[in-house]
Amino acid sequence: MTQEVIAQILGFVSFALGIYAFYQRDDKKLKVIMLIFSLNHLIHFLLLGAFVSALSASLSAIRTATAIYVSSVRAAILFIVIGLCSGLYLADNIWQLWSILGMCIGTYSVFVLKGIPMRIGFLLGAMCWLTNNILVGSIGGSFLEATLLTVNLITIVRLLREQRKVAEVKNV
Repeated sequence: MTQEVIAQILGFVSFALGIYAFYQRDDKKLKVIMLIFSLNHLIHFLLLGAFVSALSASLSAIRTATAIYVSSVRAAILFIVIGLCSGLYLADNIWQLWSILGMCIGTYSVFVLKGIPMRIGFLLGAMCWLTNNILVGSIGGSFLEATLLTVNLITIVRLLREQRKVAEVKNV
């Protein structure tokens, strides 16, 4: 198999992992699956030769592993600064920064936000990653981000319904 074929296969593995992750209602389980997803995506982007995207995926993996145990604005700022500085250093053009922007939004979301606001942040990040994946030729990654937009919206609606049911029970 060629490197391109292996890269695209890993992109579809990321597709499956990403969908599974965002169907999770439990924030911790979501973060654990996102960690595995980010590591797979790192290899995918390296094989595609998309080094800024690989950097973003590696920072996402480290950030997500940290966020499983830490919820801190300071940690978010640290990862955002590292991502912006290294991304600006490595990028050959402005179009390569979509993954960095997506990583920064995801970083803020995973460290600072919880529940529905966190998933809204992930929606915004998914839009950036979708743009990146189209630009670098990631077929599975593009399908993933397009699907995640839908899956995330469905999960947000499910969480809102659960909140409404809990509120109704409290009012009874």
